[in-house]
Amino acid sequence: MNVHPPVSSLSRWLRRHATRLGAGTASLPLTLSLVATPLGTLPAPARAQAAAGEAVANRFRGEPVTLNFVNADIDAVSRAIAAILRQQFIVDPRVKGTMTLYSEQALSPREAYLNYLAALRGLGFTVVEVGGLFKVVPEADAKLQSGTVSVGEVSRRGDQVITQIYRLTHENANNLVAVLRPLISPNNTINANPGNNTLVVTDYADNLQRIGKIIAAMDTPAAGDVEVITLQHAVASDIAALVQRLTDTATGAVQGATVASSASVLVDARSNSLLVRAPNPARLAAIRALVDKLDQPIKGGNAAGNIWVVYLKNADAVKLAAVLRAAYAGGSGTSSSGGSSSTPAAPQSSPNTLGSSTSTSSGSTSSASAQATAPVTQSAGPSTGGFVQADPATNSLIITAPEPMYRQLRSMIDQLDSRRAQVFIESMIVEVSGDDSADFGFQWQSIGNSNDKYIGGIGTNFGTGGTNILTNQGSTTAVGALKGIGQGFNVGVVRNFGGTFGLSAVARALQSRADTNIVSTPNLITLDNEEAKIVVGSNVPFITGQYTNTGGNSNNSPFQTIERKDVGITLRIRPQIGENGTVRMTLFQESSSLAAGTAPGTSSAGPTTNKKSIESTVVVDDGQIIVLGGLIEDSIVVDKSKVPILGDIPYFGALFRSETRTKKRTNQMVFLRPVVMRDASSSNKLSVDRYDLIRGEQKDVQLPTSPMMPIGGVPVIPPLKPTEDPSQPLTPPANRPPPSGLVPPSATPDGAATAN
Repeated sequence: MNVHPPVSSLSRWLRRHATRLGAGTASLPLTLSLVATPLGTLPAPARAQAAAGEAVANRFRGEPVTLNFVNADIDAVSRAIAAILRQQFIVDPRVKGTMTLYSEQALSPREAYLNYLAALRGLGFTVVEVGGLFKVVPEADAKLQSGTVSVGEVSRRGDQVITQIYRLTHENANNLVAVLRPLISPNNTINANPGNNTLVVTDYADNLQRIGKIIAAMDTPAAGDVEVITLQHAVASDIAALVQRLTDTATGAVQGATVASSASVLVDARSNSLLVRAPNPARLAAIRALVDKLDQPIKGGNAAGNIWVVYLKNADAVKLAAVLRAAYAGGSGTSSSGGSSSTPAAPQSSPNTLGSSTSTSSGSTSSASAQATAPVTQSAGPSTGGFVQADPATNSLIITAPEPMYRQLRSMIDQLDSRRAQVFIESMIVEVSGDDSADFGFQWQSIGNSNDKYIGGIGTNFGTGGTNILTNQGSTTAVGALKGIGQGFNVGVVRNFGGTFGLSAVARALQSRADTNIVSTPNLITLDNEEAKIVVGSNVPFITGQYTNTGGNSNNSPFQTIERKDVGITLRIRPQIGENGTVRMTLFQESSSLAAGTAPGTSSAGPTTNKKSIESTVVVDDGQIIVLGGLIEDSIVVDKSKVPILGDIPYFGALFRSETRTKKRTNQMVFLRPVVMRDASSSNKLSVDRYDLIRGEQKDVQLPTSPMMPIGGVPVIPPLKPTEDPSQPLTPPANRPPPSGLVPPSATPDGAATAN
């Protein structure tokens, strides 16, 4: 069913002013037909917009009014404005005071409302519209109660507080927050959403109009052109480094130059091209002219005789040389079977083969691929055996090849000589254990007098519940008879017979509890796909063999053979970073300790170790925690001693028995968290964090000084100063020795030196 808007009021207005329309009256039927267009035929967004527009238009319809309020109460003026607009106004109880609002001529309802808002703003109040109600609230609370939210262009004007959302296309929203915040009223807010790059601003409608124009002017594409320059003679990677260095130097010489004003040069090794982006056409033309001057053929050929030296940045020269020889020599030689002679490969001048060879003899001939895949020596001297040589001393490659071959090799080298990602691995070994024990028992003895010819005795003696009562007999003093009593609550009787003292009876009760909480966090950093190991513990000797000359020739000296093993915490791991952000880790973790009473030298059999180890291969996302495994152990031991039959008698039988109960709980878990660091900034951030952590620990263990104990001031490493030069060492320079005749400085808590 189509809903038509009411047109009765509009028809009455047209009839009332028909005499004023004059010639325009002829177009009245057409105008009415347009106004009466059914809203149901419009799309849903258009219907909502049309309905909102009609509601706003109806709100400000009415006869002109003249305002004349002098020092009137704000509540009374608000009721008058509500009557003019035919809307409901609610005044917050915190809104107090008077206001002056007058006009020299008649104003429309809209103009009267705008004057009312301006007067409220001068007093620190404003109006917010929520659910069709107009609330007069303090300006500081308007941002919390405003129900008007607009997206795109600001739909309202005046001094009413609304919320506007701006969608940015080119500029970063976080960058504009600092620029626009001074333009926002102190009580209102501006926030950025990095997820969809939008700005959310709550302020007065008129100010939002101005902010929208500023955002539109700043949200433009970056001023810069990109050009692809294809090189004809030079190698793109060589030229790119030189051009980038020159452009950075020129930009840095300009005072106040920013990153946006600098040029960037990238390499496309596949097409031997440079991708240049400059902030303006003039800078781009200057870079293009520089590249044209550098991209020139070598006059007279290569003076070194087709020998090129490439200095590597990240890769190992020896390993990379073996990879290049194997890649170019695979299937580039021929062989014929026979005896056992071999012919090494030699570089050829043909541009289509690299290190290929062909030889024929009565014996056998090994192809160049066999030599190329042979292991490369790890000695300090340069490796041999191919057209690509490695110099370990300078970590460089020496290539003997014509220029076309060198271009192909250089393309591979640039791709392989990239910075490898690192993995920071943090392990956490948590062990929580608790021991509960309870002892309760009676022991008693009755022994005859020493004057009797025959001495008789009766009683109980148990090993549980403390020391055996018979071990405390025969002491010359009463104190000596009590030395062997165990811990806990003891009640007993000491008897003197024959000049000696002994326990006649003892009752013992003891309950103990021991809790242990151990957390070990070994961590390390290693390259992608490189094994790393950390050991924290002791290197303990274990006897593996021995010889004694007991009963033999005295000329042979006895000896022992020992093997030292690590006892403590061991973590050995090899991480492998996947393309989808996962880390595959092959690891071995061990936690070992020496058993009590088996330290080296205390037992002929050697020490005994308690060991808990995990060896596994797991896959975990970058920065996530994974549990490798653990042990949950719960044991109860009951040790009961009693006299048969008598110990089973209810209540009375407790005098003839002793009982000990021990409960032990052990929970151990191993957790692991890898963090991938792909650039220098991530590595530096982690290093600074650990540096500050250990410095804070040093400052927390400072020793207090006093006249009786003047020694104090534990050394503290100096604070790490930020630097833009990555080549600056992390550790501070060594302290210079003091001049002769001066007392060496002593360390202070802050790590500085003060002369005594």
